[in-house]
Amino acid sequence: MSSRPAAPSSSPVPRTALLVVLVAAMGVGPILNYGLSAVSPLIIEGLGISQSQFGLLAGAVFASAAVSSLSLGRLSDRATTRQQLLIIFGGTVVALLVAAVAGSFWVLLAAALLAGPAQSISNPTTNRVIVTSVPQRRRGGWIGIKQSGVQASQLFSGLFFPAVALWLGWQGAFGLAAVVAAGLLVFALAQVPAEAPRPRTTASRSSRGRLPFPVWLFAGFAFFSGLGMQATNVYLPLFAVRELDFPLVLAGAAAGVSGVVGVSSRIVWGRRMARGARPSGLLLVLALGAVAGVACLLAAGAWRTPALVWAGVALHGATVLGANVITNAAVLVVVPSERIGAASGVLAMGMYAGFALGPMLMGVLADATGAFDAGWLAVGAGYLVCAALALWLRRYGATHPWSAFQR
Repeated sequence: MSSRPAAPSSSPVPRTALLVVLVAAMGVGPILNYGLSAVSPLIIEGLGISQSQFGLLAGAVFASAAVSSLSLGRLSDRATTRQQLLIIFGGTVVALLVAAVAGSFWVLLAAALLAGPAQSISNPTTNRVIVTSVPQRRRGGWIGIKQSGVQASQLFSGLFFPAVALWLGWQGAFGLAAVVAAGLLVFALAQVPAEAPRPRTTASRSSRGRLPFPVWLFAGFAFFSGLGMQATNVYLPLFAVRELDFPLVLAGAAAGVSGVVGVSSRIVWGRRMARGARPSGLLLVLALGAVAGVACLLAAGAWRTPALVWAGVALHGATVLGANVITNAAVLVVVPSERIGAASGVLAMGMYAGFALGPMLMGVLADATGAFDAGWLAVGAGYLVCAALALWLRRYGATHPWSAFQR
């Protein structure tokens, strides 16, 4: 496996505005699904749907993202940054507008399907921008900050949607969110200069050959951690309302707190990677911490103890929400620069497949059992698989002379 030399010290320092664009590009795509979660009791009551149908909405977003990840990942190796930003921000605006006029489950399902591609290309796009614009010594930190855009979106949605829904209704909240996303699109296009598309020959060469085996281990970790992450993100407000009698706004705030902790944790994990920490060790710590967080949520429901919800939320934000930082930063090291888009697409496919399955599994188990206990147990089992994959990655790295695993 080839590795890239560090960027020369004379490399220009990238502008802060570019980092803001990357954070926004990561955060805008999930606004729809975080919004669905934040006002889930209103949507379920207003449309008269079941918990499993609601889980299908969140699952549809990520199934659509998973299906489009590989092709859009390859596209990111040749399309201009502006073209990709139009897909990310413009696709989100369209999805939010469709949700704003949704009067039935099927229209809301269509909005969910439209939101998927905007999310699936965000990691390949932002990873490529970092590889081409940021000196190597700073890439880990930039990865951590730009990935925190997802949790910033979770925080925004947890506070924005319940508050606006009480004023304009849940459909009005999605309409106003579309205006916010359109404003971010204008800002992003203003900050990114025009550029020529990369030649197709480069993209063709980059699609040949096998990706390094660790990419697939990272994708497996992304799948199982994504399953638990989105099952928790989507159903946490509903769990808090139904199992612990939280008011809607307080339940949304719980998701927001997870986002706040997640923003900080992603920056911290990104800095750890930048300082040379082993990906396998960090991923093992995250997996075990995530198991502890699920145990807190399970105990909170069993004992009706709100304090354990907040403990579980904090552990969720501090651990599993940081996994994408580590896997994305590691991919930048183990994969040649001309294949970043393709490798990021594989990683995104695993993550979004997990994102799709998690909410559907949680919804089905909640409907079948009348409680969330079985769902939390399934999430915890997924995190244990993550721990096993981290150990496999550690063992594999010990026998292969790759800088990503020997640092």
